[in-house]
Amino acid sequence: MSLLKKPFVLAAGLAVAVAAVYWFWPGAESAAVEGQAVAGKPGAGQRPGGQRPGGPRPAGAGAVTNPWAMPVPVRVIEAGSTDLKVQIKAIGTVTPLNTVLVQSRVSGPLQQLHFKEGEKVEVGQLLAQIDPADYKTELAQVQGQKEQNVALLKSAEQDLERFTKLKEQNTIAAQQINAQQALVSQLKGAIKSNQAAIDAAALQLSYTQIKAPISGRLGLRAVDPGNLIQANSAEGLVTITQSSPIAVVFTIPETQLQQVRTAFRAGAALSVEAWDRAEQMPLASGTLTTLDNQIDISTGTLKLKAEFANQNEELFPNQFVNVRLNVAVQSGAVTIPQDAVQYGSQGTYVYMIDDNNKAQIRLLKLGAVDNGLVAVEEGLKAGDKVVLEGLDRLRPDREVEVIQDAPKG
Repeated sequence: MSLLKKPFVLAAGLAVAVAAVYWFWPGAESAAVEGQAVAGKPGAGQRPGGQRPGGPRPAGAGAVTNPWAMPVPVRVIEAGSTDLKVQIKAIGTVTPLNTVLVQSRVSGPLQQLHFKEGEKVEVGQLLAQIDPADYKTELAQVQGQKEQNVALLKSAEQDLERFTKLKEQNTIAAQQINAQQALVSQLKGAIKSNQAAIDAAALQLSYTQIKAPISGRLGLRAVDPGNLIQANSAEGLVTITQSSPIAVVFTIPETQLQQVRTAFRAGAALSVEAWDRAEQMPLASGTLTTLDNQIDISTGTLKLKAEFANQNEELFPNQFVNVRLNVAVQSGAVTIPQDAVQYGSQGTYVYMIDDNNKAQIRLLKLGAVDNGLVAVEEGLKAGDKVVLEGLDRLRPDREVEVIQDAPKG
């Protein structure tokens, strides 16, 4: 075959291929029919000869459904109007207001423990008993010394009274009277010293009974009965943590400091909520009590402390919790679920349904978030229908079919 004939052969093959597509491709006939109908030509929708090769086509076989022309099934929710809490979220640590290591103030054998590990105790409750024998003996000694000096003082005072009568009769020297007065004063001083020793010995004896310095919950004991206890041992006997009330310490970014300080200085108590790790269940509610006096320059955060009554001990010392600090309340805020919000190159937006039952994009300016709801500052009004499910197939001006309205938010 010559070079001149090759283009004609290629052209003929291409024409055959186009014709095959036209006759046998399902959408080709539909496109041709639509083109003829638009142009207004007679015989639109029919092929020359009345039927396509192969016999008559079953009803509906020539129509091809365009999936992009069908309404998209969606679920919608109406933008609501509600009072929304302006919250700051953080991660906090449950911290006891007081933690005490119970130590013995005297040395001696540990006779008995009067507590069970893990139980709750009240201030002043007896926890342990040190052998008091040595301290009772010491107390008895100083008491005996005082009794001796009291007897000597009584005798000295009687002699002084007698010497005074004799001096009136000029039968005794004045020097003797002065010496007797000095003896009486000396004995009185000795008795005061004896009383101080008695008080000290009685105090040491009282320390043999170890009592709870604060109310709280006990930990595990560090020593067993029968061991020799040393005064002020670093090991101690047991630890008490105050569990009711209790505190939660958390941090906020420096950028949120001004908002918190303004609300805190306004005088109203700022409520704080503690949630579990999964942030699915609220544990307790408390009040913000303290702001730290300086920002941590390494993290750019500020420490805050909130106090919780914790009557039922929902919070446990050193537990990690999610914290929600309520700094204000927006009255009548327009709100939608967070799940309805989309994020694009132009910012945050939602698909809303217009009066023609078509989807339209609305750019939004969002505000505070509270328990799955977000405030819409600009872009929507209460009552607007917002698409919640079925977003993946939506385009602007796309017709939708609302299959079921979700409960209003």
